[in-house]
Amino acid sequence: MPGDTPILRAENLHRHLGAGEARTHVLRGLSLELQRGKLYAVSGPSGCGKSTLLYLLGLLDRQDQGDIWIAEEAMSAASDAERTAARNRLLGFIFQFHFLLPEFTALENVLLPMRKQGRLRPAPMRARAQELLEEVGLGQKAGRLATQLSGGEQQRVAIARALANDPALLLADEPTGNLDQQNSNHVFDLLADLAHQKGHTVLLVTHNPELANRADSILRMSDGKFVN
Repeated sequence: MPGDTPILRAENLHRHLGAGEARTHVLRGLSLELQRGKLYAVSGPSGCGKSTLLYLLGLLDRQDQGDIWIAEEAMSAASDAERTAARNRLLGFIFQFHFLLPEFTALENVLLPMRKQGRLRPAPMRARAQELLEEVGLGQKAGRLATQLSGGEQQRVAIARALANDPALLLADEPTGNLDQQNSNHVFDLLADLAHQKGHTVLLVTHNPELANRADSILRMSDGKFVN
């Protein structure tokens, strides 16, 4: 359930890209708070800074100015090693392209983040991977290669993989961009359930206004800022 302490807080984020005359002020002083157990949608036209914001919040890039806290841990001055550890422990990522390893089964793809973290022994890892595939409706297809799954099924495996290490925050960058309407709705419903029933916080970047309007809160962007 949502708590009083935000899972993520960011203040006055600025980011420039490019150099010289091509240098562009992409993010212009963004601030936000994300509460536990809610689904947020970031919407806006192409080039407004949505993905840049997601990369900063996901600790994949560093802001030029401003501060970020995740689960009350200050990230702005953290070392690369500390940021990597926090990313593996606190965050899950879902992208427009599923990035599954084609030579691996669905189960093996979900196992990868757990193997990297190394907290569980092999048997509990496999049990958790199977459980996550059950949650996304693919328990019966755990042994299929990624190439033997439909596009919607591959994206659901990617969601299960993002949940492998039980992240507090899920960051989804256009996760329905390559799916038809039916599969888009299925993926959105799954993300909403993860927020409302499982207590994860979900930040979804989308061009789809219908999906954005179904979120608990919409963060609309234009020219590197939030707008009403």
